[in-house]
Amino acid sequence: MFGFFLRWSINLLALVIAGSVIPGIRIQSLQMGIIAAGILGIVNAVIRPVVLILTLPINLLTLGLFTLVINAALLKLVADFVPGFVIESFPAAFFGALLISFISWVVNVFVSGDGTFIFIKRANKSNGRGPHK
Repeated sequence: MFGFFLRWSINLLALVIAGSVIPGIRIQSLQMGIIAAGILGIVNAVIRPVVLILTLPINLLTLGLFTLVINAALLKLVADFVPGFVIESFPAAFFGALLISFISWVVNVFVSGDGTFIFIKRANKSNGRGPHK
């Protein structure tokens, strides 16, 4: 359950950053941002896989780049349902979806599915004779 709330907060963080960086995306209150992050999570879990399967031929032709258009359309769909989350144009939705995907990817590299943080330790190479000095 903790992992679910952590990913929801990651989506919220990504939405807030996109709203502050990209002109044309506005979140009018924290409550609307929380609702938008929740609905975005539901849309990504339920609707996005169906849309990806239905658009598989064009996705194959574009080598997966059409997925960016799908992400933008779904972000615009969420903005249409949440009254305090406004996206003014499709290019704003496109760059917003790109930024949200990037931020979510970077943060999710360090968070596992159950919400625990993953640490990457660097191993020292040695040839069996002890540490190098």
